[in-house]
Amino acid sequence: MNLIIGYVIAIGSALGTYAVHGSLLALWVPLEYIALIGLVLGSFYGGNTSKVVKSTISALPTILKGSKYNKALYIDLLAMLFEILGKVRKEGLMSIESDVDNPESSPIFAKYPEILHDHHVVEFLTDYLRMMVGGNLNTVEIESLMDMELEIHHHEAEIPAHAVNKAADGTPAFGIVVAVMGVVNVMGSVGEPPAVLGKMIGGALVGTFFGVMAAYAIIAPVSSLLEQKAHESSNIYQCIKMVLLASMSGYAPQVAIEFGRKALSSDTRPNFKELEDEIKARKKK
Repeated sequence: MNLIIGYVIAIGSALGTYAVHGSLLALWVPLEYIALIGLVLGSFYGGNTSKVVKSTISALPTILKGSKYNKALYIDLLAMLFEILGKVRKEGLMSIESDVDNPESSPIFAKYPEILHDHHVVEFLTDYLRMMVGGNLNTVEIESLMDMELEIHHHEAEIPAHAVNKAADGTPAFGIVVAVMGVVNVMGSVGEPPAVLGKMIGGALVGTFFGVMAAYAIIAPVSSLLEQKAHESSNIYQCIKMVLLASMSGYAPQVAIEFGRKALSSDTRPNFKELEDEIKARKKK
């Protein structure tokens, strides 16, 4: 929604102030727009691998949706981790082997469908729980492994944002290309009356106008939102990492989930009482 409102403000400001002293019809030069859009899309497609193109197309719809990484989701995550670690503390590590191997059929994971449906989060969690079940772990080495995996995840999550940002960087130059093409066309019509030449030159300059506006008012905001979405998706892994490392270090489940809670950003972090009350309420069910 913010993106749409931003577009309305930006485009409305540009066209509205122009309309005060000029005709909007002068900006209607379809061939200029078609040429610019074709240049941008062609450059984007030719300059990226199929993986990047597909991941960018898949990521674009998310910028129009609200974030699923909210306080309610993190309360679910911490409650689930508390339940898993509580089971380990009471029954031993082997008691969660079936939950780890088949999370889809696990009664614990089944209570938290939002998390279960996130394949990457479940895979990250179960991989390290499986290592815990496997035996002796060096927390320093596991932390290093987690950091390496999270770095790869961050890099892959930011690929769409970087690809779109590069497209935004090149769009003003493509606008100049389109404008030059228009000027070349004007040069072939130098014998026309000044009024006709003026209209043709104005039409050529529309390419520059649209290229610059599209870069900074249309494409750049998309890149910024994709980057923010990538950062949001990374916080959940940091939370899981801190909880599991605390558990591996010997902390009780109640303390371990506090490590994870502290790893959350302030706008999505439940306070201590909220989390404690929620866990108590779920125990009674």
